[in-house]
Amino acid sequence: MTEKSLAHALLVKLEDHITSHSFGQSPSELYDPISYILSLGGKRIRPLLTLLAYGLCGKKPEEILDQACAVEVFHNFTLMHDDIMDQAPLRRGKATVHEKWNANTAILSGDVMLVRAYDLLLGTDPALLPEVIGLFNKTAAEVCEGQQFDMNFEKYGTVSEEEYLKMIRLKTAVLLGYALQLGAVLAGAKKDDARKLYDFGVNIGVGFQLKDDLLDVFADQAKFGKQVGGDIISNKKTFLLIKALELAKGKDAEELNFWLSQREFDKMEKVRAVRALYIKLGIRSLTEGKMEDYFKTAFEQLDGIHCADQNHLNALRAITHDLIHREK
Repeated sequence: MTEKSLAHALLVKLEDHITSHSFGQSPSELYDPISYILSLGGKRIRPLLTLLAYGLCGKKPEEILDQACAVEVFHNFTLMHDDIMDQAPLRRGKATVHEKWNANTAILSGDVMLVRAYDLLLGTDPALLPEVIGLFNKTAAEVCEGQQFDMNFEKYGTVSEEEYLKMIRLKTAVLLGYALQLGAVLAGAKKDDARKLYDFGVNIGVGFQLKDDLLDVFADQAKFGKQVGGDIISNKKTFLLIKALELAKGKDAEELNFWLSQREFDKMEKVRAVRALYIKLGIRSLTEGKMEDYFKTAFEQLDGIHCADQNHLNALRAITHDLIHREK
């Protein structure tokens, strides 16, 4: 079986498991939104990483479908609540839960999703359960910390590169790390291997967010699937903007600050102008360089693990490379 066919087969099993799982029946207004947000799809990367990490240690990934799905349910719980905080109208091209129902329902349904994530972890070997839950709780708290930092940044005049990288590590990357670490712990991997898989996940997670920042500005609109330049339009403090504010001098700084201060403007004119400044200041290459640093560090961690079934290792490398080189 090729690495891509192995990953595809695991994704099919994951999807079937998620679809067939009952999160509850009544009241329907509480449980229908859970089925709805999970039906919107997504890449299912996080639970797939859990299964692949388990398989790396010579175990059969089908044995931990519940635990892998717990990661996906938790991830979608965070999306449901994030959408409320961001007042986002769409999620994966469809109405968000709070738009389709209302904010109160979305809050309650999200709360139940968190509870159900714990339920899905309860089938874990009792000897491993305290570690699994402890690591899950640590990760869940860190994700919330990252979200709060992100909201705080909206009120800050400036954000440093260090602060931004810390925020995306917490908000996005630690869950990827936990997904891999979970699979390793469940498989009985050595502590060192489990930690290296966690570090691999965190580093690729930061790299993936930097890639998202870059795509938002420089992606091909036809391939991107959403508006290019959304971060520029909203003055979102991404890595690109932070570096531009740091490097722009003289007229470049004046122009950048002009666009940041405008409350009424032509959206595409602003995107073109700020993008041109980014190119002039070398922001694209700086971002790509930072991404590559994280990806390089990640694969160094992966190269150092001992419990490495070759098929699952190849599949893990393949899906990671696909995400690194994606255009949307």
